[in-house]
Amino acid sequence: MKFLKIILILFISLTSSVKADSKKNIIENLKAGGKLIFIRHAYAPGGGDPENFNIYDCSTQRNLSERGRIQSKKIGNFFKENKIKIKNVYSSEWCRCKETAFLAFKSFKTKSFLNSFFSSKFAHKKKSQIKDFQKFLNNWDKKNNLIFITHYVVISEILDYPPSSGEIVVSDKNLKIIDTLQIKY
Repeated sequence: MKFLKIILILFISLTSSVKADSKKNIIENLKAGGKLIFIRHAYAPGGGDPENFNIYDCSTQRNLSERGRIQSKKIGNFFKENKIKIKNVYSSEWCRCKETAFLAFKSFKTKSFLNSFFSSKFAHKKKSQIKDFQKFLNNWDKKNNLIFITHYVVISEILDYPPSSGEIVVSDKNLKIIDTLQIKY
């Protein structure tokens, strides 16, 4: 029994230092600049969007909960507290992404190539959105950090990675994932 306790204490100690090293690693990478930062919108309960979805009417969309709003502010605080420079913040046109962007960073621009293509209503736009994203990257100076606040399907399509709500996924200019950081709500 005593041996198991020692093993448990060692495991907890080692995993805590690994998490701290990972957070330090992501901060150093972000401070170096030239990174693409993908953030899945903060917590919005449910999945997909209602049948009556209207891009211009937030009341017809799945939106952030209070936990999601808190998570959004924590995302912004992570960048402020660590003095990470950001050139621009871009958001999907969906309300949950725009609210995440506003609460975290205040200033942002929307880009339709970041919109969800999860539902059958928008699935036909997937190829053109990915193509438009690639064109956008071709004009990026590759010196400054860019933030993209978007959806699960967009991040998983571009980076082949399944992000959680509010998760920060950092990639290099070649869309190779460097590190991830989950911001809890």
